[in-house]
Amino acid sequence: MSILIALSSVLVELAVGYPQRLYRVIGHPVTWIGRLIALADARCNVETLSPGARRMSGVLVLAAIVALAGFTGWMIQTSLSGWAGLLVAALVGSSLIAQRSLASHVKAVADGLDAGGLAEGRRAVSQIVGRDPESLDEAGVARAAIESLAENCSDGVVAPVFWLAVGGLAGGAVYKAANTADSMIGHKTVRHLHFGWAAARFDDLINLPASRLSALLFIAAALFMRDASAEEAWRAVRRDARHHRSPNAGWPEAAMAGALGLALAGPRRYGGVTVDDAFMGEGGRREADAEDIRRALALYRIADGFLIGLVAMAAGLWHLVL
Repeated sequence: MSILIALSSVLVELAVGYPQRLYRVIGHPVTWIGRLIALADARCNVETLSPGARRMSGVLVLAAIVALAGFTGWMIQTSLSGWAGLLVAALVGSSLIAQRSLASHVKAVADGLDAGGLAEGRRAVSQIVGRDPESLDEAGVARAAIESLAENCSDGVVAPVFWLAVGGLAGGAVYKAANTADSMIGHKTVRHLHFGWAAARFDDLINLPASRLSALLFIAAALFMRDASAEEAWRAVRRDARHHRSPNAGWPEAAMAGALGLALAGPRRYGGVTVDDAFMGEGGRREADAEDIRRALALYRIADGFLIGLVAMAAGLWHLVL
């Protein structure tokens, strides 16, 4: 049932995404989880507590949020039955995946650079990255969009599909809750260094399988693109992925960089602070442009097709076994 939910969810999201009309009426599961995390951060992350107490508070908050999300997903799934139930589960599960919105936001950066130049590109890329857009030149804007596409392919597409396949709606909901917690409080700032420690470490753990799978999907996709290199993608992953400051982001970023002949990551500015990260695809071109963003999107779409094919094969094999 979990594999069927994953397959139907990814197909529904690919077809219709998350309707804006529905978002305006009821919001989105991520916004619901985000409100809980923000409330917990305000109430439980007390600055007068010791570092150890703030860390323990963060552990308890994370455990409560993922337990609530997982229980909700389990309750929804167990209350459904038959093909109608599978359709409802697919609609719920599709809200945890971001295939269409990811491609749409990244495409907007390419369109912005083409139509409005650097200013419009900076505006569009500010919607998907946390770095300082005003410090980016045109090549920096293009690289930021491509890096975001690579990393969020893993976090926003492959990982939720993987955990839906493993644990059904409960698995997908737990993943989305943990990933949202990491994005909100899993930062090494003064306020969140201790309180967000558990969120950051747990997110690293649950994203490990998806990040490796994403890299393999990009390498496989490069075999089917005329102007991409699967060999260079594989070489970049083996050489560079482990040197990224994130234990997971380096895998899809290195694969994307090698496949497209680019040098991604490297030193970047967040909130006025320069982060001295390693290069992915070291030796590749730094002069990325809108056309490189479109090449990255083409690679992403092929990789996404492979992901759907893998889930479909797993569903078919499971059906034959049973």
